[in-house]
Amino acid sequence: MSADQESFISHLVELRSRLVRAVGAVLALFVVLFIWPGSGYIYDLLAAPLMSALPEGSKMIATGVITPFMVPVKVTALAAFVIALPYVLYQAWAFVAPGLYEHERKFALPLITASTLLFLLGMGFCYYIVFESVFTFIHGFAPKSITPAPDIEAYFSFVITMFLAFGVTFEIPIVVILLVRMGFVTIQQLKEARPYVIVGAFVIAAVVTPPDVLSQFMLAVPMCILYEAGMFFSRFVTSRSKSAPQDSADPAH
Repeated sequence: MSADQESFISHLVELRSRLVRAVGAVLALFVVLFIWPGSGYIYDLLAAPLMSALPEGSKMIATGVITPFMVPVKVTALAAFVIALPYVLYQAWAFVAPGLYEHERKFALPLITASTLLFLLGMGFCYYIVFESVFTFIHGFAPKSITPAPDIEAYFSFVITMFLAFGVTFEIPIVVILLVRMGFVTIQQLKEARPYVIVGAFVIAAVVTPPDVLSQFMLAVPMCILYEAGMFFSRFVTSRSKSAPQDSADPAH
C-alpha cells in the first residue's frame, strides 16, 4: 500500500472516530433529556411563548395518531443537538486543524467559536423576543368567535424554520468578515452595496417569516444591523491578498 493510500485511510479512520464521538454526544444528551426533565416538559418549554399569547384555557392539538409522542421526541432531539453543538464543532475543528497553517488556525478557531455563539444568540433572540411579540400580535387580530387550537406538528415546523432563519441571519457578520478576508470584496464595496442589502433583507424576511409585518420587520432589521457590524469588524481583518506570505512548512495533512 502506498503512502498516499495509507494517509487517505488514516484520514477516513479519524473522520469516522470524530463522527462517532459527535453523534455519541448528541445521543447521550438525548437520552438524558428524555429521562429528565422529559420530552413533554421540553416541548411545553418550547411552546411557552405561544401558549402565553393564547387566551387562558387554550390548548394545542395533535391530529396524528403518534404525533403526541413523536413531536416531543423531535423537540428533545433538537435540544440535545443544540446543547452538544459546541462539542460537535470541536470535533470538526479537531479533524481539520492539523491540515491548516499556523496563521489559518489562529483565524479559524475564533471564527468557529464566534459563529457558534452567533447562531445560538440568533435562536435565543427568536425565542425570547420574536416569538412573544409575533404571537401576541397575530392573536390580537383573531376574531373573538374563534377558539385558537394550533397543531403541535405545524408549530414544531414553524419553530424550526424560524430558528434556522434567525440563526443563519446572525451569521451575517461572519460571512462579511470572510468575504473581506478572502479578498472577494472591500469595505468600500460593502458600503456601496448597503442600499441593495437593505432591500434584500426585507425581501428575504418576507419569504422566510409568517405573512405579518412585525415578524418581517424583526428579521430584516437585525440583518441590516449585523451587516453593519460585519463591516465594522472587517476593518480589523487583513485581506488574504495583503497578508504576510504563508508559512513555508507544509500542513500536517
